[in-house]
Amino acid sequence: MSTQVNKNYKDTIFRMLFKDAKHALSLYNGLTGSNYTDIAELEFNTLENAIYMNVKNDISFIIGDSLNLYEHQSTWNPNMPLRNLIYITSVFQNYVEIKQDKSIYGDSLIRLPFPEFVVFYNGREKRPEYSELKLSDSYIDINAEPALELKVKIININPGMNEELKRRCPIIAEYSIYVETVREYARTMSLADAVVQAVEDCIKNNILRDFLTQQKAEVISMSIFEYDEEKELGRIKKAAWERGLEEGREAGHKEGHKAGLEAGREAGLEEGHKVGLEEGHKVGLEEGHKVGFEVGREEGIINTILTYKEFNASKDEAVFKVAERFNMDCEKVRKIVDECWDKE
Repeated sequence: MSTQVNKNYKDTIFRMLFKDAKHALSLYNGLTGSNYTDIAELEFNTLENAIYMNVKNDISFIIGDSLNLYEHQSTWNPNMPLRNLIYITSVFQNYVEIKQDKSIYGDSLIRLPFPEFVVFYNGREKRPEYSELKLSDSYIDINAEPALELKVKIININPGMNEELKRRCPIIAEYSIYVETVREYARTMSLADAVVQAVEDCIKNNILRDFLTQQKAEVISMSIFEYDEEKELGRIKKAAWERGLEEGREAGHKEGHKAGLEAGREAGLEEGHKVGLEEGHKVGLEEGHKVGFEVGREEGIINTILTYKEFNASKDEAVFKVAERFNMDCEKVRKIVDECWDKE
C-alpha cells in the first residue's frame, strides 16, 4: 500500500524531486550500484502522519527486500538516529498490520525488509564527504555492546563532494547545482531575486529544466521559504553567540575585579588582582555566554515562529518546524506559538 506525504506541511525541493519514482529509483541505483529500471518495483511508504512524535521523513520506499528512508538536511542534526528510530517503528507497524495483515502476537516469525537510513547533507557547515551517526552515541554510558543500535549514513552533496554518486545519479547532481546557484546569487541580491535568477539560469543551462519549467511558481515559493529559514537560523546562532560573548566579558570583568581584590588582601594587591582577574574573567565569560545563549535562543524561537507566519505557514507547521529545529517538545512550542501568533 502506497501513501502520500502529509499535505499539512510545506514540501521541500528535495521531496518534490524525489517523490517522483524515476528520480527515487535513480538515487537508489546511484547509492547502491544497482541497475533497476522498472519504477513499478519501487513502492513508496512515506507515512501520512509525518508529525508522529515530532518526527518526519522526506522519502521512504521499499524496493526488493530493502526499506530505504532518505532525508535531506541543510542544518547539522546529531539526533538523526533517534529520530529515525521513532519513525521506523511506525513504518514497521504499518508494514506488519496493513501490508502483511499480521499480528506481532502470532507464533510465526514476521519477515521485515532490511532498513537503510540515509541523510543527504548540503549545509554551509563544513562536514566530511561521508560520515555515520549511531544511536549508541546518545547513550549516557556504554559498558558493553549496545543491545539496540541504529546507524545513519550521512552523504555530503555539496560541490566537490561525492562526485561519483552525482555521476551515477544526475538528478542529485543537478539539485546540488541549483542549491549552490541560489546561494551564490543570494550573496549580492535579495533572496527573492536570487531564487528567480537561479531558476532562470538553471532552465537555460538544462539543470532540472523539466522540473523547474513545469513547477516554476511552486519551486520559487518553496525555495524562498527554505533559504530564508536557513538564513534566519544562521542569524539566530550568530546573535546568541555574540550576545553571550559580550555579557561574558562584562560579567568576567566584574567577577575578576572582585576576586582580584579579595586575593590581593591575602597575597598582595598587585599579584592578587592579576590572578583574580584572570580566574574571574574565565568564569564570568562562561556564565555570561550561557545566559546570553539562552536569551538569544528564546528570541530566535520567537523570530522563527513569526517568519513562518509571514510565509503563511499554519500554526501546526510552525509548531513542528520550531520543535524540530530547536529540539523542543511540541507542546511547549505550541504554547509559545499561541502566545505570539496573534500579537502582530
